[in-house]
Amino acid sequence: MVIKLPHEVMMKYVLNRVGREDPQVIMGPKIGEDASIIDLGDGRVLVSHVDPIVGAIESIGWLSVNIVSNDIAVRGVEPRWLLSDILLPESSSIDLLDRITSQIDEAAKEVGVMIVGGHTVFAPKLTRPIVSMTAIGIGEREKIVTTSGAREGDEIVMTKTAGIEGTAILVTDFKDVLLKKGIKEEVLERGREFLKMVSVVKEALALSRRGLANSMHDATNGGVLEGVAEMAYASRKTIELFEDRIPVAEETASMSKALGIDPLKLISSGVLIASVPSGRGREAVELLRSIGIKGSVVGRVKEFSGDYLLLHRKNGGIERIGDIYIEDELDNLWESYRKEVSKSDL
Repeated sequence: MVIKLPHEVMMKYVLNRVGREDPQVIMGPKIGEDASIIDLGDGRVLVSHVDPIVGAIESIGWLSVNIVSNDIAVRGVEPRWLLSDILLPESSSIDLLDRITSQIDEAAKEVGVMIVGGHTVFAPKLTRPIVSMTAIGIGEREKIVTTSGAREGDEIVMTKTAGIEGTAILVTDFKDVLLKKGIKEEVLERGREFLKMVSVVKEALALSRRGLANSMHDATNGGVLEGVAEMAYASRKTIELFEDRIPVAEETASMSKALGIDPLKLISSGVLIASVPSGRGREAVELLRSIGIKGSVVGRVKEFSGDYLLLHRKNGGIERIGDIYIEDELDNLWESYRKEVSKSDL
């Protein structure tokens, strides 16, 4: 379960303690930004990011590669190198390590990156495996995309459907719970395929190369809503979203209903949020369609009004969100069903 630190705690104890300042650092640690940017000279930049996977067990290796690679791609840069940090409970079998590293290898080959170093150990008192991955890429400074680049009037485009990663985790780590709640095996089988959709590398690079992205963000913990709220925070804007325009897959919807959760707050790696210049939303959707990816215009960027997100719910109500941290539904499920979720694979 991930519990994010409050904004004021991050600002006071983390983000203001960065050691000796380096003038080559264009983008250091900031809330809402996906990856650091370092000036290499000659018009090139080094982009890097680290992310832990703590909310999954069965697919942890596969996710560790894709999620961190996404954070490089949303800068408009192709990820190239990875460093892995694998922490295993002391009671883990070698079979678990084999599964994790096999997934890492397969995912890295698919994304087109290489593992160039890392660390692997058994960790005392750890109850679940944790994989932390660092990704690195090199790009052109003039073509870098930041989360803070959203402009008033921009259209908000999202790819695929809400809750992609969360759905993939539910059907593996919460299978028994879902079966007890009446979700059919065939629905779970379809949901397993969602794991193949957690990369946004292809679409992020396509939009940035066409010059269609003022800002991009991968919707991870907290789902689509937190992804959009972080973009609004970083850009100092208000973003208006329309729930009836946000696609939710049938599998995700049925599982969410059975578990009593909001799919818009379910971890959504694989969903790219892009702020596209006014009037070019349709062009972005057509470009995405041409590379085999569903895109939808789901909102617009407005002048900051005091809230980061204005969500028009299907029932006609407007939900105002003034915080960038949204409690992820998956975190709540781990807490609620801790005893029911099998740990036999450790």
